[in-house]
Amino acid sequence: MLLVQAYVSSQFVPDHKHTEGASDSVPDSVIDGGPLIDTSRDKVRTYHVPAKTIALTFDDGPDATWTPKIDAVLVKYHVKATFFVVGAQVAKYPDIAKDLTLHGHELGVHSFSHPELSELPHWRRTMEYEQTQLAIAGATGLTSSLVRFPYSSSPDAVDDTYWPLLEEAGHDGYLNVLTDVDSEDWARPGVKAIVHNAIPQDGHGGIVLMHDAGGNRSETVAALEKYLPEMQRRGFKFVTVSEAASAAVSKAGALGTQAHYRSNEKAPASVVWRGRAMVFAVQIATHGLSFLVGTIVLIGILTFGRTILLFGAAFRHARRRRSPDWRWGPPVTEPVSVIVPAYNEREGIAAAVRSIATGLHRDVEVVVVDDGSSDETADIARGLGLPNVRVVTVPNGGKSNALNTGIALASHDLIVMVDGDTVFEPESVHRLVQPFGDPRVGAVAGNVKVGNRRSVVARWQHIEYVIGFNLDRRLYDELQIMPTIPGAIGAFRRQALDEVGGVSDDTLAEDTDLTIAINRAGWRVVYEEGARAWTEAPATLGQLWTQRYRWSYGTMQALWKHRHAVTDSGRSGRFGRLGLPMLALFGIVLPAIAPLIDILAVYDLVFHNTLLGVAAWLAMLGLQLITAIVAFRLDRESLKALWVLPLQQFLYRQLMYFVIIRSVVTAMSGARLRWQKLRRVGDVHLPASEAAARG
Repeated sequence: MLLVQAYVSSQFVPDHKHTEGASDSVPDSVIDGGPLIDTSRDKVRTYHVPAKTIALTFDDGPDATWTPKIDAVLVKYHVKATFFVVGAQVAKYPDIAKDLTLHGHELGVHSFSHPELSELPHWRRTMEYEQTQLAIAGATGLTSSLVRFPYSSSPDAVDDTYWPLLEEAGHDGYLNVLTDVDSEDWARPGVKAIVHNAIPQDGHGGIVLMHDAGGNRSETVAALEKYLPEMQRRGFKFVTVSEAASAAVSKAGALGTQAHYRSNEKAPASVVWRGRAMVFAVQIATHGLSFLVGTIVLIGILTFGRTILLFGAAFRHARRRRSPDWRWGPPVTEPVSVIVPAYNEREGIAAAVRSIATGLHRDVEVVVVDDGSSDETADIARGLGLPNVRVVTVPNGGKSNALNTGIALASHDLIVMVDGDTVFEPESVHRLVQPFGDPRVGAVAGNVKVGNRRSVVARWQHIEYVIGFNLDRRLYDELQIMPTIPGAIGAFRRQALDEVGGVSDDTLAEDTDLTIAINRAGWRVVYEEGARAWTEAPATLGQLWTQRYRWSYGTMQALWKHRHAVTDSGRSGRFGRLGLPMLALFGIVLPAIAPLIDILAVYDLVFHNTLLGVAAWLAMLGLQLITAIVAFRLDRESLKALWVLPLQQFLYRQLMYFVIIRSVVTAMSGARLRWQKLRRVGDVHLPASEAAARG
């Protein structure tokens, strides 16, 4: 679509650079002859317009603004004119072209994209004429035998460069139409000057050149209001070019050739349908580009508005939660059960279980549910010899089944769920359960950190976790619409889990599904930034694709499952009418159409204002950088990682776009996506300070 728009906007054609040169090959009869040049036969014939006759012509249209105004003036004074149209403009404004023919005007070919024709090969020039004919036929059902080249002028300006083009057009069946009276309205010299320039000298006739497009034509419209009645008062007759040509031929005694110069003839049905197809394609491109630009503007407004809201909510959240006076309620010291579902997690299970079992909360039981692993996961967990760790093995049934098994076996009412590759800091469990001091809180989201930051792919995810997850969670916490408790670290009241029926296997995003269900049950879901867990992020693009594809598809499943929340009352309805739209809009819709920003940026760089395109892209990057700095400062992370942010725009962001688009296509097709296990290597490293604290 953009390529079509670029073509009809003359982005693939050479600009006018021709300067008048020698005319050695041009016949004297052409240089000294009239503006109507017939090169269709062996002998070149030129014709002057009869005395007291004016063939008024307009170039470069039709234009949505000025052509209808010029047409209205012509109709007012009962004048018929000839419009040498640009095919691309006809395709953009077919109704205007059709109105011109209905009002008795005729159309001539002025090329399709207004190029410097002398710079084009023969096949391309022929295509310019043919495409313009198709556009005219598609818009009006007619054809034309008149042609005027872009940037052409009077017969005495024809040189050795343009003469072969005139011969060529004649051999293709066209009558070449130049001009002998130039109003120079293109220079906008003023109404009085336009009128003066357009008057043939000494009562002669002439082909008068004006323009109905290519800029502000208000002077042309005003000049016509004076020019037409004045010339009629002087006894001049206004005719179309084909009428002038027929009269000139008759005067020359060549009556047998008159039919050759007739224009506005009915086009064959096949040509009309081909023309309509072209007009339709150009219409789609034109209106489609307008839609794209409008969409980008809307995306920009929504993104900027959300960024402002995000900053305000994040700063407020951090200020309140870090205040010395902040309390959730009485300190929570109740015992906690931690469920660790594990399937082939031998690389990281020991570090994960040990970090949880030896934490600072005074009473923690760890229930490792081995989901039918084919490796040594269960043996490694049992071999740790930790008294507060239980290991149970169940047949492979998926993560939700393993979690529900762990919940059933848990001894306590405060339940923490973690992934088998996640390492906790010593205070994480204790901090994670403190929000349960507020009896309204049913679930708590912890702060997930990327523990393997050595690869560029992992560093990109580190940035995403800090910005896209934890900063967002501050906003969702403030709005009380937290949509997802991460599988790596989350805490739940048993009562809340019982009310929603435990962990469902209806979706691939069981964490999002469960969190939304708890929201709908009337519980508050909050974010505790101090409860940090370090997870192993995918280290390759292939593994990243697999993980995010599952996340994205699962989120769509969860949104669809809980779609009826929009009509609920109470907290469920509030989440349905605020949380679901925000998650759908900023988690799916905008990422799915965000590639338009990159596509239009490239389009602008190639075909339009390069500096403007670069500036727009840099502005977007700048906004992301500011957001990243704010997020990293609030999360107390080093800014050194942000050096990979610009690189992220060229690969990582595009990968996430394709993940969303692929997920949307999968969801719309009704296909089912299987849960896929990621390969782990146990490469999780805590910061030096936390490692030292753990001993």
